Amino acid sequence: MRIGEDRTERLDFIPARYQVIVTIRPKYACPKGRTGVVQAKTPAHLLEGSWPTEALLAQIAVSKHSEHMPLNRQAAVMARHGVPIDRTVLADWMGRTGAAIAPVVDHMAMVLKQGSTRLYVDETTAPVLDPGRGKTKTGYLWAVLRDERGWSGLEPPGVVFHYRPGRKGEYAA
Repeated sequence: MRIGEDRTERLDFIPARYQVIVTIRPKYACPKGRTGVVQAKTPAHLLEGSWPTEALLAQIAVSKHSEHMPLNRQAAVMARHGVPIDRTVLADWMGRTGAAIAPVVDHMAMVLKQGSTRLYVDETTAPVLDPGRGKTKTGYLWAVLRDERGWSGLEPPGVVFHYRPGRKGEYAA
């Protein structure tokens, strides 16, 4: 007869795992030769003709922007996991991802500003590598935030971040 139990809980870590996902699209020919060859269309990808999945792109972006892990460090980690991808390739992926999602970010900023009676803006400076000069320059980060919950506001909270490598010129959201 069981009279009870002792239970011990421990926190564990299962490291990230990289894997190659293979999509197979068989080709079929009409047995009578009337309709030619038929094949399913290639699935849509955020970066057409490129190797990373959307989940990998999101992981790289979150590590870079939220966890402050530069691409060169991410490349070193990936190489330790057996996936040697150069930092310049990661930078290309991030640039193309940013361009692909820019319309979504622009729409978020527009929606955020439209229905708001209160917006909060914070400017922060950060050192940014200045390629070719071996130095850093000052980059500017802005957060535009709406959170009206404390004032019984009806609009949901939201934030959009903007970045500009200097004080002049266009900024990237």
